[in-house]
Amino acid sequence: MISTTKLTRVVIPAGILALALGGCAVVPPSGPTIVALPQHGEPLDQFQRDDYSCRDYAFHANNATGAAQSATTNSVNTAALGTLGGAAVGALFGAAAGNAGVGAAIGAGSGLLLGGSAGANGAQSSAEGLQAQYNAAYAQCMISKGNTISQPQMRVYAPQPMYYAPPPPPPMYYAPYPVY
Repeated sequence: MISTTKLTRVVIPAGILALALGGCAVVPPSGPTIVALPQHGEPLDQFQRDDYSCRDYAFHANNATGAAQSATTNSVNTAALGTLGGAAVGALFGAAAGNAGVGAAIGAGSGLLLGGSAGANGAQSSAEGLQAQYNAAYAQCMISKGNTISQPQMRVYAPQPMYYAPPPPPPMYYAPYPVY
């Protein structure tokens, strides 16, 4: 039977590793993030058929699943390289300080943290790129079927009015009253 301390030594680091690498996952787009509107007088069932066929077209046009898998692989590789690099640097500093094992463990932990965050950042960028490609293919398909795409209104930022204090009054010179 496995003792509780041995189980804890294996389960906790494995759980931390799984949580750190879970942020690197890239999910393919599940739908458009733009609004499509039917053409005037088009029945709802025809619009829904167009929508479904265009979603299918957009999903297959970009090979979203393959791209998401390769982006996830790149993110996980970034985290793994960060862990290995951190362990190596930590072992060097630990050896200089007299304990290479502790230095390697600290370096691996910090490398996993930095590599995991870099991998998660790369995964976020990849997911945004996949979504943009999906939206473009979906919009092209819907427009080709006669539907329209609602463009978001640009935000207008008006500058705050500037309030100025009135200028000070001109200097006045006072003289004593003349004596007659």
